[in-house]
Amino acid sequence: MDRVGQYEDLKAEIHSVVAGETYVPARYASAACLLAEAFRPRFFWTGFYIVDTLKPGELVVGPYQGTLGCLRIPFGKGVCGACADQQASIIVPDVHAFPGHIACDSRTNSEIVVPVFDANGKLAAVLDVDSEQPDAFDETDRLGLEAICARLLTA
Repeated sequence: MDRVGQYEDLKAEIHSVVAGETYVPARYASAACLLAEAFRPRFFWTGFYIVDTLKPGELVVGPYQGTLGCLRIPFGKGVCGACADQQASIIVPDVHAFPGHIACDSRTNSEIVVPVFDANGKLAAVLDVDSEQPDAFDETDRLGLEAICARLLTA
């Protein structure tokens, strides 16, 4: 199966699993697990950084699959912070060339980060996926991950 089809199947599976679930961390954990398993080993780290409502302008690590993640990331810092600030997906073919990249794990070479919005259209989190492979992500990944994240909190 091609990746477009794989993303379509994953979108349906994730939304089926989280349908009716009111506990948001369970939704994030399920999505991170299913994505990481589907695309292993290309997806080296897969998880969510959640907007901290008690500390505006900061992301705090949420459910993830992979090695130890950074605990907090300010908006505007690193790829996750830039995504949160811009509220738009970012694909980074070479994290070592990204200004201000935060190296939570030095084995990461490329990254994609996608915003997650709540039912009211407010930024709730970002989905962060890292790869040990350089230039591991493309428009297929962006579109697939955006489609999954678009309904993650509203399914």
